[in-house]
Amino acid sequence: MKTSIFDISAPHPEPSALTAFAQNGLDRDAEHRDETCLEKALSVEGAHILAFAGNALVLKHDGQVLDPLFAPYELPGLDPDLENAVLLGYQPSGEPRIALPVRSSAEALANDYKIADGRALFRDALIGEELLGEVAQALSLLHWNADNRFCGKCGSRTESRVGGYKRVCSACEHTSFPRTDPVVIMMAIDEARDLCLLGRSHRFPAGMYSCLAGFVEPGETIENAVRRETQEESGIDIGRVRYHASQPWPMPHQLMIGCYAEALSTEIIRDETELEDCRWFTRDEVAAMLEERSTDGRAAPIDGTIANRLMADWLEWPA
Repeated sequence: MKTSIFDISAPHPEPSALTAFAQNGLDRDAEHRDETCLEKALSVEGAHILAFAGNALVLKHDGQVLDPLFAPYELPGLDPDLENAVLLGYQPSGEPRIALPVRSSAEALANDYKIADGRALFRDALIGEELLGEVAQALSLLHWNADNRFCGKCGSRTESRVGGYKRVCSACEHTSFPRTDPVVIMMAIDEARDLCLLGRSHRFPAGMYSCLAGFVEPGETIENAVRRETQEESGIDIGRVRYHASQPWPMPHQLMIGCYAEALSTEIIRDETELEDCRWFTRDEVAAMLEERSTDGRAAPIDGTIANRLMADWLEWPA
């Protein structure tokens, strides 16, 4: 039987789709954005807005029902910052979705609304997967726009253009575009001993172990970033690297690139500044952490994180 370059032996056809923030069915309509697209979208009957107080989403609530979608007429009480709104895209029905910063503080809104940051939204399953993906897009774009209100070349004010997807300097016309910061997150595998490498940062919740991670540096491939970061943090040398899955991580605008890495050495020399602990784990130990039945207090990152996906798929990988 003929094989395809797209045939894979991974446990899931597209592991990225099983991570939080990854579902987003909006048509971003990138090729048709112009200087009037945001204004037109706001005028469409049925347009809905995601409102943000700083880095937190504002949700209406009626008893136990949480609703993050605001109609334009519901916005005045939030003190909306329409000048810095971003057109996210369109639902299949044609309904526009818009991200909007509000000037009212999270504290001022807390009595009448539910306020939740990105981590709380997926950790507590406050909204559905599609909306969570829209929130990821919104948080990244709003953060980028807020950080680029002044020109990096001459220092003059910049103006938002084409619905929030570029900024142009009002003086020198220097143009900047939204950024995404690539981060490798990797699980080193010792195939001979059938062990995986996990570590815990000083910042982690008590008992939690996760995959090692680090930013891709300029002029560096993903594979070399995996090798460098693993060696720097754990002292383990890496050979082959296999991409597995990715995850948008809007805190503020990272793309997590999940990989498996072939361990060529076994002696751990931990970077004590970066890691509180780093060790090899058996499949049984990883399974116990994922299933929350570990007897030693060790725990995995929560479901929905790409580290959890890497750990779970290592256990499920077909022989």
